[in-house]
Amino acid sequence: MNEDRDKVIDAFGGKKGLVDSGIPSVVFLIVFNVMGDLQSALIAAISISAVLTIIRLIKRDTIQHAMSGFIGILICAWFANRTGNPSDLYIPKLLTNLGYGTVYLIANLAGWPILGLVLGPILSENLLWRNHPERKKVYIQAGWLWVGMFFTRIAVQYPIYRSGNVNLLGTVNLAMGYPLFLATAYGSWLIIRRVPSVKA
Repeated sequence: MNEDRDKVIDAFGGKKGLVDSGIPSVVFLIVFNVMGDLQSALIAAISISAVLTIIRLIKRDTIQHAMSGFIGILICAWFANRTGNPSDLYIPKLLTNLGYGTVYLIANLAGWPILGLVLGPILSENLLWRNHPERKKVYIQAGWLWVGMFFTRIAVQYPIYRSGNVNLLGTVNLAMGYPLFLATAYGSWLIIRRVPSVKA
């Protein structure tokens, strides 16, 4: 059971994902406040993300989350640099939450929960859960946690974005980032574990 829990948590980033995605955002806020210059803050955030990716390569560790974080910060930096508004750094994240939230919502309503599609192969049951109502039910129930997480982020952060308070937006974004992500992943495991995985 603990092995399945670890697989579920690791599938969504794990502790390394928290570091790789969180540190560049912290660096951005610190440099922006200290120097008061958007360009310097963007360069610092991109640089630290690149360093984290290189470290993963040197250690021959998985670079999936470091690379996704690096590409993500490049996209975010492009938005902020294009407008000169530091709050625009968070536009891609808001759009990503909207996209993921919509996909999870539609998939749940259609009876094809994303968690089942993602975790089925990882837990060695592939799509066999589709033929077991109880197993399918827990995947859908856990899926609602993710729908709630994505749309809650938007509901809380979009008004702050509109206010232009970049420090508050950055702080709230971090608090509702990987910590909330990992809490949702753990909550998903607590739901999914109630029904044993389906074996062929």
